[in-house]
Amino acid sequence: MNRHRSLLQAIIRGRSVANIRFDDLRTLLRQLGFEERIRSSHHIFRKEGIPLLLNLQRRGSQAKPYQVKQVRELILDYDIGRDDDA
Repeated sequence: MNRHRSLLQAIIRGRSVANIRFDDLRTLLRQLGFEERIRSSHHIFRKEGIPLLLNLQRRGSQAKPYQVKQVRELILDYDIGRDDDA
């Protein structure tokens, strides 16, 4: 299992939300088909067919835990990340 698939599984399971590197989360979202726009310290992700935006900011080198939970909810609600999406 590759690194990003492992990260996706950890996010889906809700494990280690406080220990996810921001750059790894950004890369995962881009691999899942999200487009990224950067405005100052805000990284805004959108994906065609999904009306919600993800607005992420880093905390040092880590992603903020509540934002990882938002990513998890979006992935689960829209069934993103199956083999045919990634």
